[in-house]
Amino acid sequence: MFLDRDGTLNRAFMDNGVSVPPRTEAELEILPGVQAALTDLRSAGFVLIVVTNQPDVARGTMTYATAQRINELFRDRVAVDALLACFHDDGDDCACRKPRPGMLLEGAQQLGVDLAASFVVGDRWRDTEAGRRAGCTSIQIRSSELSPPGVRPDFWVTDVGEAAEIVLRVSAAH
Repeated sequence: MFLDRDGTLNRAFMDNGVSVPPRTEAELEILPGVQAALTDLRSAGFVLIVVTNQPDVARGTMTYATAQRINELFRDRVAVDALLACFHDDGDDCACRKPRPGMLLEGAQQLGVDLAASFVVGDRWRDTEAGRRAGCTSIQIRSSELSPPGVRPDFWVTDVGEAAEIVLRVSAAH
């Protein structure tokens, strides 16, 4: 189970119409229902891997140390098996920044995860496309962001709780 962080598991903020991550530890707020959904997924045997783009480091609007402190605080509050972060921006042309599947491939290799049996949950088209490129089932939380033509998730949901219900139902059917 691959999960985006900002806007999926914790609150994202709007800055001039653009979704941004928490910029301080005090701003980190886990969304309602997340803990229960992840507990249900873990009880069903899912490995939980957070994959998050954090381009503010490359853009110079957040330090690497601050981003790492927020990630550590997140891991203190939410029980996940791994948290992988890409600190690059689009111009860096890295393999890890979603929509490229690098973080998913790395997480699968590190934790012995079968990508074809995995799910990706996120609130942006980049999450959906990274999942598709890695061969996972994709679930997108509805947001105001427009997707490029041809990028469509396998499922649309309103929150991570609804995503967990779909994952548990689909995995039980197989």
